[in-house]
Amino acid sequence: MTRVIHTGDTHVGYAQYHSPVRRQDFLDVFAAVIDDAVDGNVDAVVHAGDLFHDRRPELPDLMGTISVLRRLDDAGIPFLAVVGNHESTRGGQWLDLFERLGLATRLGDEPTVVGDTAFYGLDHVPVSRRDDLDYAFADHDAEYAALVAHGLFEPFGYADWDTEEVLAESAVAFDAMLLGDNHTPDVAEVADTWVTYPGSTERASASEKEGRGYNLVTFDADAAGGDDRVEIRRRALDTRPFVFVEVDLREGEGEARVREQVRQHDLDDAVVLVDVTGEGDPVTPAAVEEFATDAGALIARVTDRREIETDTDVDVSFADPEDAVRERLDEMSLSSTALDVEEAVRSDTVPDSNVRETVKRRVEERLDDLDGFDPTARDAESEAPAADGDDSDASDEVGTDGQVSMEDYL
Repeated sequence: MTRVIHTGDTHVGYAQYHSPVRRQDFLDVFAAVIDDAVDGNVDAVVHAGDLFHDRRPELPDLMGTISVLRRLDDAGIPFLAVVGNHESTRGGQWLDLFERLGLATRLGDEPTVVGDTAFYGLDHVPVSRRDDLDYAFADHDAEYAALVAHGLFEPFGYADWDTEEVLAESAVAFDAMLLGDNHTPDVAEVADTWVTYPGSTERASASEKEGRGYNLVTFDADAAGGDDRVEIRRRALDTRPFVFVEVDLREGEGEARVREQVRQHDLDDAVVLVDVTGEGDPVTPAAVEEFATDAGALIARVTDRREIETDTDVDVSFADPEDAVRERLDEMSLSSTALDVEEAVRSDTVPDSNVRETVKRRVEERLDDLDGFDPTARDAESEAPAADGDDSDASDEVGTDGQVSMEDYL
């Protein structure tokens, strides 16, 4: 039997809301995962990428991470990891440094056997390089095999990587794929293989409302219920509280109503996010934010999503100027690539921590199609009739095996 903690997307060093306290939160929750590993005496901690939020982590983040990994090493528990898109550098990876210090193992196409399970790794791979992958993993003689990878795999949200293709082309038959990159925890069975995300360990964006945690994965051929059993259990983490307040103002209601709704929540040391809708009076976000922080909140952010008519000839939105933006974009006659980038920047579905990488990826995907950068080409395309059965996909994520850095394609 092999029992491991599967985690990822810890994003150590992320100063969310420009807050040094939030920056420390990301390191603290990574330390909490390691504490659980030591207390639970697991066989390994498997990290599926984006240990760091940035490819240039600051010294306190590096030193703090080394200190945490030393605790794990002192307990005799290996740290197995791959490189994520946020932390990947042009030369050597930070994970290589930890490996030279004896604190980590960078997974690749050779098996790393822990207990009766062989672990392999696949770093983040941009789409444009994935066609070059041969998934030629070396043989193993362990009872189980697991692939640890960083990317957006089917059948989960925002997927751009064909999981069935990976499993079919891999030289090794994997019993599980332990993934990172998608911050939403989930699990599915694809081609008789368990595929799972643990989600991020801290909320990296306002869209991550559910509680945070990690996976406890057990490979046990002798378990009740039959041979070759892989069990995946979700474990919760105690993280900084986020308070989500939605206020729908009726006519005649205003800032006092917003404060009343905010006051009903426990704000102590919380990140408070307030959304205002409805037909009520104008609200000054800064005043509500000050009220919340005075009441004990660590951070408060207010978004007034209403459009307010003014006495001028234009409609003004105080917080969510979608209509004005769309109108202005139409006037600018942007190329299809520019519109794709604009959508990524303003989209509510792209986590704040992934915007930069999403923009980079979308531009890379169109490098082979120069018409995508020509506004006149978009105009011509919009006027032309659509071809029957045209289901082409322009996505082209970057790919590499578990030991190739980002240097070749940055």
